[in-house]
Amino acid sequence: MTTSVIGFPRIGENRELKFSTEKYFRNEITQKELFDQASQLRLKHWKLLQDAGVDYIPSNDFSFYDTTLDTALLFNIIPQEAAALDLSPLDKYFALARGYQGEKGDIKALPMKKWFNTNYHYLVPQFDKTTQIKLVGDKIFAEFEEAKAAGINTRPVLVGPYTLLHLSEFADDVKLEDFVPQIIAVYTEVISKLNELGVSWLQIDEPSLVKDMSAQDRVLFNKIYAALLAKKDSLKILLQTYFGDVRDNYSDLIKLDFDGLGLDFIEGRKTLELVKSGFPDEKFLFAGLVNGKNIWRNNYQNTLKTVQQLATKNIVLSTSCSLLHVPFSVANEEFEPKIKAHFAFAKEKLAELVELSSILEGKNDNLLAKNQKLFAGNRINSNKALKEKIANLTEASFVRTPEFSEREALQKEEFKLPLLPTTTIGSFPQTREVKKMRARFKRHELGQEEYDAFIAKKINDWLKWQEKIGLDVLVHGEFERNDMVEYFGQNLSGYLFSKNGWVQSYGTRGVKPPIIWGDVTRQKPITIKWSKYAQEQTDKIVKGMLTGPVTILNWSFPREDIPVRESTLQIALAIQEEVLDLEANGIRIIQIDEAALREKLPLRKSDWYSEYLDWAIPAFRLVHSKVKPETQIHTHMCYSEFTDIIPAIDNMDADVISFEASRSNLEILDALQAQNFKTEVGPGVYDIHSPRVPSVNEIENAIHKILQKVPEHKVWINPDCGLKTRGERETKASLKNLTSAAQKIRKELGECE
Repeated sequence: MTTSVIGFPRIGENRELKFSTEKYFRNEITQKELFDQASQLRLKHWKLLQDAGVDYIPSNDFSFYDTTLDTALLFNIIPQEAAALDLSPLDKYFALARGYQGEKGDIKALPMKKWFNTNYHYLVPQFDKTTQIKLVGDKIFAEFEEAKAAGINTRPVLVGPYTLLHLSEFADDVKLEDFVPQIIAVYTEVISKLNELGVSWLQIDEPSLVKDMSAQDRVLFNKIYAALLAKKDSLKILLQTYFGDVRDNYSDLIKLDFDGLGLDFIEGRKTLELVKSGFPDEKFLFAGLVNGKNIWRNNYQNTLKTVQQLATKNIVLSTSCSLLHVPFSVANEEFEPKIKAHFAFAKEKLAELVELSSILEGKNDNLLAKNQKLFAGNRINSNKALKEKIANLTEASFVRTPEFSEREALQKEEFKLPLLPTTTIGSFPQTREVKKMRARFKRHELGQEEYDAFIAKKINDWLKWQEKIGLDVLVHGEFERNDMVEYFGQNLSGYLFSKNGWVQSYGTRGVKPPIIWGDVTRQKPITIKWSKYAQEQTDKIVKGMLTGPVTILNWSFPREDIPVRESTLQIALAIQEEVLDLEANGIRIIQIDEAALREKLPLRKSDWYSEYLDWAIPAFRLVHSKVKPETQIHTHMCYSEFTDIIPAIDNMDADVISFEASRSNLEILDALQAQNFKTEVGPGVYDIHSPRVPSVNEIENAIHKILQKVPEHKVWINPDCGLKTRGERETKASLKNLTSAAQKIRKELGECE
């Protein structure tokens, strides 16, 4: 039985791509040096897959920033203002990803959104009347030939036309259907060129098929692929899906002339049922049976049982999705052997595929026995007291009193903040100095007293600066924290932390998700020390900063032995203790970030509430249900589409919610207005994921746009997100412009300073 991988982590075993790209941003290496280092990294990964024994090796899954952006540029889908920039193709590419502000012009970055139900982000292609789709790039062809020159035959990967169109945004004067003929023509041209190069298989990724499809969607999909498949010639086409099942158009897929169908048996709840209903003998089933999104070992016995139910002639064992979403290798970790035995990162998942293939061919029964032994015993002991605490929760445990409007009036009187109060989301730049001092402290090269003095000075400096520019609600900057999830996990029981378990979130930004190993409880106060210290340094309000339970869960590698709802409630009870401690220590505004609330929302609307929101929203409410009416609860959400779950977000019963909004052109405002959103809101007025500095006028325009949709007494002014990844210069310049803009508009509204 053969094996296949949908995609492989591109950042490198030691984040080589991140560091090389950031050197290029700082003009420390040339474009040629960056290209050479990228080529070496690709070759290393292809050889790794080849040496592991994987039969179908992908190419063109590499990207300097994002494969959806790569696809858009391949087809000349580029905004006119970016196309006009006098920059090299690579710099134009990065301008679209990060924004550009310099002597050649000033453009904003493309909108950025979450990639389906993951913590990876993609750049959103933009279509307007000037868009002329044509094949202008050669990346997909060049990387195939690069691998071929090294003696490795690969299967090129390309974002599919249906998904590309559905992930894109269209100007008001155009619609998706306007571009279908051009899209068909350009994909046909790609197929023709791949045929000329002697490519055997092309993998076309269509994850949008696992979302709800209308009759119109099915017609569009069939129209596109009837045309493309008629032109495939000798090229074999693998239609690859992931993150769910294809129940809405499975009957179409098996009739169309695809040579292979890639289906997800991990997240696809109906995939097995669909395949058992019939699968053509002439097609290859690329069965996604090794989880590409979690780090636990595959249970071989369960996988074999699934395979035995597949009455199909041609089966290829595959990952459920790209391995982009897991770290590189367990070999780089320092866990005890008995713990490490339970984990499989990307490299180990290659071995799992090959071992499963060997077992199915009857060659290595000892591998099955070894795997069964791993799953035979109890991995952890359950916390009975915690289980009982969760069982005793009642409806009242999730309800805060009094209701919102009464609290809002009390808080207005309590805080006496000006109209359009200004604040930031939480973190300030994590400079090289901050990271260096934290690393020295971790290596015991700095004592606690010296490290604390350093953190205290950073907090003092930034508090004074915030006061100087006139911010209304301050933050302490989070200089003591490495990551908004890992920092909390380090103070909770049940968590494990990798040394090198980096996963790409977007571009050069990586995250290191902690692992939920067992039951979660709070071991000691987490944020009290520095929150209390910061508040003692100023008469202005300093927010306490926490990460919410749903985000901690979603940005961790979760357990697979208990329901995620149970894990989330465990975390919620732990964070509730922290909230009450902050309140008891004089912290009057507490922000509980739920940046990842939308991330695990089921891709099918019919499952939104029953499978997720019915427990995720109450978990957040549990965290703040016991605070005083005068304590103001904030939350923050970013880089997802929230407009369709606005009622659920309002039901979180926070007092203030800040949203990412600038990259999506403040589109969320219409939804807030339509739903009569009761919670006070801070739609982000500038994009912090770009190094460009917004002008005062630009921020004023954003505020005016907000005030057209949201009552002025409900509006807060803040950036899109935390500022830890930005430099000090651009951070300070941007926030000065933010406070200036807010003050100017207050005067326009008749409020005196």
